[in-house]
Amino acid sequence: MSLQRRILLYLLVCAPLVWALGLAVSINRAQQEVNELFDTAMIHLARQMQATLHFSGSGEAAPMRGGGSQGESDVRDLAIAVWDAKGKLLLSDREGVELTRRPDAAGFVVDDIKGEAWRVYYLQSAAGEWLVAAGQKVEERDELVFSLTASQIVPWLLLLPLLLLAMVWAVRRALLPVRQLTSELQARDAADLRPVPNTHTPVELQPLVGAMNGLFTRIEDTLARERRFTADAAHELRTPLAVLRAQWDVVRRAAGPERASAEAKLTAGMDRMDRLVTQMLALSRVEASTTLPLSEEVDWPATVAQAINDCLPLAERRRVELACDWPPVGQHPLPLLGSPALLTVMLRNLLDNAVRYAPEGSLVTLRFSPTQLVVDNAGPPLSAEQLARLGERFHRPEGQVETGSGLGVSIVQRIAALHGLSVSYGASTGGQGVRVTLAFDAAPSA
Repeated sequence: MSLQRRILLYLLVCAPLVWALGLAVSINRAQQEVNELFDTAMIHLARQMQATLHFSGSGEAAPMRGGGSQGESDVRDLAIAVWDAKGKLLLSDREGVELTRRPDAAGFVVDDIKGEAWRVYYLQSAAGEWLVAAGQKVEERDELVFSLTASQIVPWLLLLPLLLLAMVWAVRRALLPVRQLTSELQARDAADLRPVPNTHTPVELQPLVGAMNGLFTRIEDTLARERRFTADAAHELRTPLAVLRAQWDVVRRAAGPERASAEAKLTAGMDRMDRLVTQMLALSRVEASTTLPLSEEVDWPATVAQAINDCLPLAERRRVELACDWPPVGQHPLPLLGSPALLTVMLRNLLDNAVRYAPEGSLVTLRFSPTQLVVDNAGPPLSAEQLARLGERFHRPEGQVETGSGLGVSIVQRIAALHGLSVSYGASTGGQGVRVTLAFDAAPSA
């Protein structure tokens, strides 16, 4: 069901209910006003009759008869009667209507007279010589209340179609910005991710438009990263593929000792290609992640053991020793919630870079504390230019002996950011070597 139909349905259901409630209140108020009006008149009539009897001293029954035109008045539903102390009817103004004598009554009483409800006011004299009763049919009052409420119902019923048309127009007019927003989005091309103008947007729609603009920005950033990644990957893969093709041609033509050398070069090229593709796939996976389900506590000993095992072949080939220092007993090493799999990839890249660029026969140390994680090696310190270009994809400084893809630092930075960690690079103790420090960010991104 559309929003417009839902609002109209609510209005068409609620409006009559509210009107019915208002009508019930109006009827109740009208009933009270009519009763107050007629009760006051009956009290005055009874008191005047008692005062008249007191001064006249009449003791005979004297039925009263109206004479001449009654004008707009209707006295058929009114009656008055007077009795003496012995119960003798002294006065009655209506023939055929006998009000009930109630010697002990005082005030208003609802009585049944010939099957009809009457409201009767009884007034005792001070000395008890007279009992005056003034009565009126309840139906007369109900008719007046009905006429008063009907005067409210009829105009409302006559204006109901106009009211419904006004509500339909008002709802359609109020929802016009929604239809305009829908039309604008439907007319857009799939590649059009411009923010939706928010200048004349109603206050109720501004959070929605703001959320949509934020979504468009994130989609545009994701597409930009994918385009940049695809372009970089195509550029980086072109050279290794060309080298592999050339080495394969050499292997096919070589014979004897030359063939063994060509096969070794082909194997090294294939290893470089395998590493490049693996790193590119890892970077693509972490780039696609925006948030992590931070519900699993990281088991650092298991994560470190896996990362070190992955780096052992390279460390043995370069005769580099790997060590891990843990905090004292009772202190948790960098308590963190996150993805152990991604953190294993991060540690593997950190240790891989540290081993590759450490001098042969040196030591690479991984240190944990309750607030940070540090990786140290004994390699040459990084220059200011190298520090400025750290994290630049596929960039590797000149003069490197070991093969690489230039993606390890980018992968480390992205995984660290997903876990709310910041990455900093600098020199080790004494100004020698390279130190990488991961610590909690002041404003975690995840």
